[in-house]
Amino acid sequence: MAMTAALWSGGAGATLRLDATGLAPDEVLATQRLLDDALSRLPEGMRVQSEHAPVARWSDALDPQVYGHAGRSELLLNRALLAPLLDAADVQAQARARTAVLHELAHFHDRRDGISRDPRFLDLAGWQVRATRLTTRVAGRTRENRFVDRSPDRYELTKPSEYFAVNLEHYLQDPQYACRRPALARYLRERVGAAPVVASQCIDDLVYVDAGEGEGGALASIDPARVYAIDYLLAEGNAQPMSRWGHSMLRVVVCAPGRALGPECRLDLAHHRVLSFRAFVDDVQVSSWRGLTGRYPSRLFVLPMEQVIDEYTKVELRGLRSVPLRLERDEIAAVLERTAQLHWSYDGRYYFLGNNCAAETWKLLHDSVPRLAGQGIGSITPTGLLRRLEDAGVADASVLDDHAEALKLGYRFESQGAYFAQVYETARSSLGLPYRSAEEWMDLPPPQRRPWLERADLRGSAALLLLEQAAQRRALAQVREALKRRYLASGREETEATDAVRRLMQESAYLGRPSRLLEGGGYGLPQADERLALQARSAALRDDLRQVRADLERGARDWMGVAQRERLDAIAVNTDLLSARLRALHAEQGGLRLP
Repeated sequence: MAMTAALWSGGAGATLRLDATGLAPDEVLATQRLLDDALSRLPEGMRVQSEHAPVARWSDALDPQVYGHAGRSELLLNRALLAPLLDAADVQAQARARTAVLHELAHFHDRRDGISRDPRFLDLAGWQVRATRLTTRVAGRTRENRFVDRSPDRYELTKPSEYFAVNLEHYLQDPQYACRRPALARYLRERVGAAPVVASQCIDDLVYVDAGEGEGGALASIDPARVYAIDYLLAEGNAQPMSRWGHSMLRVVVCAPGRALGPECRLDLAHHRVLSFRAFVDDVQVSSWRGLTGRYPSRLFVLPMEQVIDEYTKVELRGLRSVPLRLERDEIAAVLERTAQLHWSYDGRYYFLGNNCAAETWKLLHDSVPRLAGQGIGSITPTGLLRRLEDAGVADASVLDDHAEALKLGYRFESQGAYFAQVYETARSSLGLPYRSAEEWMDLPPPQRRPWLERADLRGSAALLLLEQAAQRRALAQVREALKRRYLASGREETEATDAVRRLMQESAYLGRPSRLLEGGGYGLPQADERLALQARSAALRDDLRQVRADLERGARDWMGVAQRERLDAIAVNTDLLSARLRALHAEQGGLRLP
């Protein structure tokens, strides 16, 4: 049968021109059945007039792994797909060929409508802007799209046009697409029309793997209906080179169960969560050089607010500012939705001067809330980003004006450094200590502090005990940091210490890249059946993390350097001395009060 470029109309009213040259009658019927099936799935926005329709033909010239090709005016299909189509009962063959047709039709539509060049599409697809006033991006290079996990087809990452075509395949055929990639599903509905498939019922909550120390590894969720607000959370800077500009995070103000949405939710700290881009779960940054060269991952961790408060205010002695963002309810939901996408798909690279915590936080806001695009708010410093959010009227920093009220309502969390300064002043006035600050006192070799401890009165002993305990926390934090640095610098030299830290790093990696718990199937946000598997795997991860942390703690003393071990031992002697002295002074004063 010979028919060249004969007009053929599909059942949905959309048209293709079928070139049936060289096809047997049964091959023509199989092809028409295929094209009918594909065209019936096209939404209204993708149907074209017959004079603009491409010619569909089978080709022997395509590479075996290439199923189709959209030329200037022709749609080529790999002839290897044709023979299996003759069996109408071969469902897999029908689906494979139909997907090829839809993919190439997507390219034809993209050329007309320019979807893959639309800035909003690029935001959603993962070709993100840079965090500068110009908000530039580099699209088209695989390395620029870091949403590499839980992809339906990694071919989508090669360039935006392929991302559109691959996603259109799934949008038109997968009932779960709107649940797995909800923002893209809404975008495609607006641009091409409703998908013909009956969409699945989606679960509205944000499911994540908890990165907290207590329940680290456990599967948890956030219900957007219980989120009162989202704050820009700034950890103030300190003297460390990688921390002097602060650290950018977002605080999700989650109301306690049973509490109505309102300002009182800000007091429910146990339920609040923090979204923090980090290299590792318990690091802001570890090494300046690795941060400059992009040798650290940049991943989104979900942490308990109370843990973050303790981490910064008590250990790092840095204050926190929690500044509300003026977001509508639908914008809050969009930020949470994008958070879920990042948590399950994103594997970024950290660069101190380009893609740091401030840049990542800005991109999360920019990609979630379209009205923020084009305002020149982006910044690569945490303080600079907060200032620009304030200038644009997005962040409400007026809550910090009244210092006492800000502390009372949870907009500010003071560094324990200020508290330790007050405690030190108590001891200094009591004993006449010659050192200028609590930090200078705690940095002294512990034996050098001991003579002062031995003659402190009741009030001074209580103050010095608090400082000694703070010095112990600082020393332990330094030990952990030294172990991590030792591991990162060890290369192939494995020791017991680096092996324990390696195990902790490997297990902790699941907390920022939880897709590894679901390798081998599915894409986008995990659905109900995948959550069942996640429950079991995350429970095992939680147990493994507890075990490895316990092993690390038990073996830490043997892995310390001599100076570290001696310092901790000396602090322990000081603590015991002060505890005994406090008991004796209490008993002594109690005895004086007896009748």
